[in-house]
Amino acid sequence: MREKIENFIAMSGATLLIAVGTYFFKFPNNFTFGGITGLAVLIAKTGLISAADFSFVANMSLLILGAVILGKKFVAKTAYCSVLLSVALSLFERIFPMNQPFTNQPMLEVMFAIALPALGSAILFNIGSSSGGTDIIAMILKKFTSVDIGRALVCSDIAITVAGFFIFDVKTGLYSCFGLIIRSFLVDSFIESLNLSKYFNVVCSNPEPICDYIVHSLGRGATICEAHGAFTGEQRYIIFTALNRQQAIKLRNFIKANDPSSFILISNTSEIIGKGFHSI
Repeated sequence: MREKIENFIAMSGATLLIAVGTYFFKFPNNFTFGGITGLAVLIAKTGLISAADFSFVANMSLLILGAVILGKKFVAKTAYCSVLLSVALSLFERIFPMNQPFTNQPMLEVMFAIALPALGSAILFNIGSSSGGTDIIAMILKKFTSVDIGRALVCSDIAITVAGFFIFDVKTGLYSCFGLIIRSFLVDSFIESLNLSKYFNVVCSNPEPICDYIVHSLGRGATICEAHGAFTGEQRYIIFTALNRQQAIKLRNFIKANDPSSFILISNTSEIIGKGFHSI
């Protein structure tokens, strides 16, 4: 139950981050990078419907289509975030109408238009969810075709972004291209940062105190291997363990205080699968 509540809070916060970055920074500046919301900016230029309302209609339509084709399991994972994003955009438009950007600094605004949705998307991806939109199209295509989904989505994003040059102006188009390029790198960076852990190789003569601290004080497991020093020829032991960042600091300080002659290798990793970390 606690994990479900934490996931619910994370999904809500992440979706609202996407909504804030999209409505307050992306829509007013006519930035066209990024799936349904990028297309919404182009459609809004016709004056037939606002960007927020188009996003609502498009996301709800795709959600219904996804439920019919992909089933209830799909809806359970995606519906909440998709509905919350669509409703939040529509509410923002009615409560905080934006007739112009916050500032006259488009570079500052494009950074927020990139960073907030990228962070929100990274949090959602990290807990196995998404905000819907073009992700639903990708899932449907994946089910029925052998199309390279990643390449297809990138091509569609590029086409929508390039259209900004013709619908708006060169400056807006260039900012949109910048946003498209940076966003893809930023999402990956955020995901790695959220999952960042520390992998320890500890070479020592007496592994028992260190392993006892890892198991009983930090609540983690460890593996011990026998080894021989190439230079001294003396018998040594290598302890392998993986910890989160807070635990890594505690272990490093413990070894420094209790076995300063140990040799420690610490590596960053964002892909640890197993008990206590990420499930397969």
